[in-house]
Amino acid sequence: MTNRITLAAAEVRVNDHIYNGTGTNSHPTFAWETVTEARQEDGLILLITGNLKGLHGEFWLEPDEQIVVMRYPEAST
Repeated sequence: MTNRITLAAAEVRVNDHIYNGTGTNSHPTFAWETVTEARQEDGLILLITGNLKGLHGEFWLEPDEQIVVMRYPEAST
């Protein structure tokens, strides 16, 4: 089960999924992508999807900017 939640960009974690698309556009290449790196840089939050050395997406957000993510529950061991 996944949870789709709205939170501040500063609270996004690695392995959260963010939507790489515009609005409700149904173009097939727009998809939920896994955040592989999240860091603060120059007062902004930088979220990276994909491999930093290869093809990747970058999302620059204000720390308190609201964003919708899908977060999987952590596996219990």
